[in-house]
Amino acid sequence: MHVTKLLIMGAAGRDFHNFNVVFRRNPRYHVVAFTAAQIPNIEGRRYPASLAGPEYPTGIPIYSEDELESLIEAHRIDEVVFAYSDVSHEEVMHKASRVIACGADFRLLGTRTTMLRSGKPVVSVCAVRTGAGKSPATRRIADILKHEGLRVVVVRHPMPYGDLARQAVQRFAAVEDLRRAGCTIEEMEEYEPHLRRGTVVYAGVDYERILRQAESEAEIILWDGGNNDVPFFVPDVEIVLVDPHRAGHERTFFPGEVNLLRAGVVVLTKIDTAKPEHIEAVHRTVSTANPDAMVIEAAMPLSADDPNLIRNKRVLVIEDGPTLTHGGMGYGAGVLAARQLGAKELVDPRSAAVGSIKDTFARYPHIGSLLPAMGYGREQIQELEETIRRVACDTVVIATPVDLRRVLAIRQPACRVSYEFEERGRPTLRDALRGVIEKARHG
Repeated sequence: MHVTKLLIMGAAGRDFHNFNVVFRRNPRYHVVAFTAAQIPNIEGRRYPASLAGPEYPTGIPIYSEDELESLIEAHRIDEVVFAYSDVSHEEVMHKASRVIACGADFRLLGTRTTMLRSGKPVVSVCAVRTGAGKSPATRRIADILKHEGLRVVVVRHPMPYGDLARQAVQRFAAVEDLRRAGCTIEEMEEYEPHLRRGTVVYAGVDYERILRQAESEAEIILWDGGNNDVPFFVPDVEIVLVDPHRAGHERTFFPGEVNLLRAGVVVLTKIDTAKPEHIEAVHRTVSTANPDAMVIEAAMPLSADDPNLIRNKRVLVIEDGPTLTHGGMGYGAGVLAARQLGAKELVDPRSAAVGSIKDTFARYPHIGSLLPAMGYGREQIQELEETIRRVACDTVVIATPVDLRRVLAIRQPACRVSYEFEERGRPTLRDALRGVIEKARHG
């Protein structure tokens, strides 16, 4: 039997899942390596033997995607599987061209082969781009389901940036669990808001094991998606968010367009801050691409814990990192709040940036006069802290899901900007969830 030699192109999430459910213990394939992109400092590790299985007694190496061509040639790779998200259609095909030019096949896996089935009802929350507002939408859905008396467990799209073997199955029930696990800023941003509302969160690497453990304590599973990836579990209700601040991206990014076409419920977010013509453009796209979807409109009203620290002040705005980097946004809730509350100036932090934070600005020049909250490890967190310290400003405006004042030593006065999910008009999320609520109640 011919054994197909594979490379899996990834970003420490979807790539590992695809390996686990399609290629692990599959005698027709041998995965030679993973390549890594998007996320800092994830190459140079190994997918551990304890997760890879007996066919990989030393694990599987993870290389930088920059080495793609040399790996294909050195190992005579037959097939390359693309397995990460929030990438433009054009960029996907550029990567395919690189692979095919080297003589290997280029492959994308579909939902039928990669989605796991749950014995409990599943509600999934995904998006067409990262930074569309999935997290507050997921919290709102969890509140609705708990109000109905259901035991809800959130399973978060993977963010395994540390010891992969130790992170195979992670359960978080309290904020202290995040500290014990040594979570990055990116992980805390996603997990902590759920924990503060009393919702248990699972995440990790091996999502078959994660799902079965979550099922043991839940009446309903809530999939909290990452980037614009598709769910890992077969959903009973598939909710997809579309951001009119990036109108048109719903048809030009992968796999965001897949989500749009699959959605049972499409949510137009940020209608309180988006331009009317962009909202209308997204409505037209949805009605053409997925005319049977329920369409919900939602705002994300902003609030600041001390508006006087923003008004007429020179402010450094810190926004969610992934939204600004591979999410492609040039602003977020912090910039919008600063403008609404009359900030005198948005201070440009680029000249103060150090280490990997400086590298981030060079790689993503569209970011401009605000600071992405990059914190994918202890060293980068220290570099973020030092960058903030070096910025001459009146106020630091923190617009991240986790309060950075608890994570970093910020010397300047600081103000926190937060935002929540608020449906406008009908239908609502409660309308969209009625069927799955009844299914969960009746087992």
